[in-house]
Formats: sequence, C-alpha cells, structure tokens
Amino acid sequence: MAFDGFALRGVLTVELDDVVPDHLLDGGDLDCGSGLVLLIREHMQRVPEGGVLELRSRERTVCDDLPPWCRMVGHDYLGNLAGDTADQKRFFVRRGAAAAAAETAALADDKARARDYEWRLRARSTGGMRSTAYCRNFSFVVGQPASFEEKDAHPSALEYLMGALAGDLATGFATACSRAELQVDDVEITIRVKLHNVLAHLGLEEGDPSLESVTIKAFASTLEDEARVRAVWDEVRRRSPLATTLAKAVRFETKLTTV
Repeated sequence: MAFDGFALRGVLTVELDDVVPDHLLDGGDLDCGSGLVLLIREHMQRVPEGGVLELRSRERTVCDDLPPWCRMVGHDYLGNLAGDTADQKRFFVRRGAAAAAAETAALADDKARARDYEWRLRARSTGGMRSTAYCRNFSFVVGQPASFEEKDAHPSALEYLMGALAGDLATGFATACSRAELQVDDVEITIRVKLHNVLAHLGLEEGDPSLESVTIKAFASTLEDEARVRAVWDEVRRRSPLATTLAKAVRFETKLTTV
C-alpha cells in the first residue's frame, strides 16, 4: 500500500491510525535475539515491496531493538501504537526496496545459522553431592542424580529435567494461546516420572536405570472453546524439543484439562 510520510533520522513518520497493514505477525514474548528477527524476515516475504508489516509484541526490548535493525537492513520503521492489552504494542514496518532484494538471501542465511546453532553448558563437581552448572549468564546448583529424601538443599538432576520439560510446555502453551488470541488465565503442568529399575541406578542390582515413563497433566483456566485450546496444546507438544525427544525414548503420556 502507498501513503505519504516524511523521514526523520531514518524513521519514516506517518499517521499510524491510517495505516492498513498488508500482513500481521504476532511475536508474543520473543525478543530480537530469540528468533523474532528470523520470524520478521520470514513474514516479510508475504509483504509486497512498499507494503507494511504489523508486528504485535509484548517484549519491551523490541521498542529499542526494532528501529535500528530496520535502518540496518533497509526497511522503514514507521512507529508503534498501543496494543490490545496493557503489555502489548503494535509495531509497523514498511518493506524497503533495497531490503527486498537482499531479504531472501538474508533469510536463508539466518535459517542456516539457526539450524547449526548449538546450546552449550558446562558443569563442575563442587562436592557434597552437588555440582554447579554454567550456561550463558546463568549458574545453578544441581544435587544428586536422583533423591528419595523429603527435603534436600538442591534439586536433583532428574528434577531439573522434569522442571525443564514442564517449563518448556507451560511457557510454550501460554505463549501460543496468546498468539491465537485465546484468553487463558492460568496454566499449570504436573509431571510424574518412573524409572525402569531405580535399584540399578543405585548399584544394588543389574538392570536398566533409564526412564520408563513420563506422564504429563496440563491444566488451563479458560472459558474459550475447548477444541481450539486443545489444538493449540497439541501443536505446542509437537514443537517442543524436550517433549518430542522424550516421546521417542519412553512411554510418554499427556492429558489436557480445561477448568
């Protein structure tokens, strides 16, 4: 679409209330370093040269990161408006002529780097049945591999695995519901894990110490159509790196309940 505006320090200023976007992207809670730029480039392919992409986001750093990225690649950042909720903003980007020519190559390069990316973590034993794990700017203490104690100073390695899986699904489900414009007030995940033979892990007998089963129950507080909510849950589970990996290796059961 075409409209009039004037440039101000690399930002094209227009009356945003009059802008009709050619395509809409809901970025949810993603920031520019967590895949949002890749999504913008992917969705910009659906916008004609000179057309406008509307990006909806709840991530506050996008306000600072999106304008310089647009200037760097050759798009026109038009500004933002308040979104449908207090924590959401609507950003408008016009696809530039120079950027359009290089966008396909840049998108392919971004996808190749994403496919080759490796997440890294290191851990050191720090004595007393514990180790410290380090990744990016984080460090956390991991207790023994598995524990039967009612209370411990630190979570066990098995509990960290369960927590990572539950957090993956809870965050992913809540974010996906928001993108689908489904009002979900609360999401809770419970996980139960069973080993084939815990005595083999303890060295008390020969056997298989691996995971036998993972049982997940998800609870969502919502008045939305259950079929739509369930479809979002199924899609989140299919896209979860941890859930899909474990489902290939163990008996993996999930159940969603809406309340």
